[in-house]
Amino acid sequence: MYLSGVENFINDIFSFSTDVMGTGALLVASFTSLFSVVNPIAAMPVFLSLVGDHTPEEQVRTARKSAIYMFLVLSTFLFLGTFILSFFGISLPGIMIAGGFVIMRAGFSMMNPETGGRKLSKKDTEAAREKEDVSFSPIAMPLLSGPGSIAVVIGFGSQASGITDYLVNTVAVFLAAFLAWGILRVAPWLNKVIGRSGMTVITRMMGFIALAIGVQFVINGIASFFGLG
Repeated sequence: MYLSGVENFINDIFSFSTDVMGTGALLVASFTSLFSVVNPIAAMPVFLSLVGDHTPEEQVRTARKSAIYMFLVLSTFLFLGTFILSFFGISLPGIMIAGGFVIMRAGFSMMNPETGGRKLSKKDTEAAREKEDVSFSPIAMPLLSGPGSIAVVIGFGSQASGITDYLVNTVAVFLAAFLAWGILRVAPWLNKVIGRSGMTVITRMMGFIALAIGVQFVINGIASFFGLG
């Protein structure tokens, strides 16, 4: 009885629909799931390396534009991602399983920030520094709205049961983008406060959460494919 209750609770958390949970619970679940994968704290080192020599006003403007681009990209995939993939004959269980593996890979990378994490190759870094504006690429994409976060919002869309779900998930995307803007805006100060070790700890915690979300996406996709649950 107890194990059955725990299983139902876990399934409710990762069933992103107001048919299963209330509006408030859906908002919290969607936001925490997305933010753990976006993890703007892990993107801070790259952000600082690209705009560290800019004026404070330029840094704030870049952070704001990056957050706006992130919101637009993720909102687009929230509303259209499922239809785009379905156009190519990919079923919803297939989307959830594939997305789960992408999120799991991102989680593994975040749990090993020394060898993985949010890094750009030397060539990409040099190319980015030659740009006048790095807010869209590489900061918004792929650092903030990369494959993992895109897979999460497509998962939201695949489980949405109506317009209310889409609106709630859009608010979750907005909150994640708003918080990403806030973190990048104070990145120089925050980097000094938490330090390298603090960023590593936070990134690993976020990675574990992302890994768990990816595993649950795979489980839900398999269960949906076989008509279980």
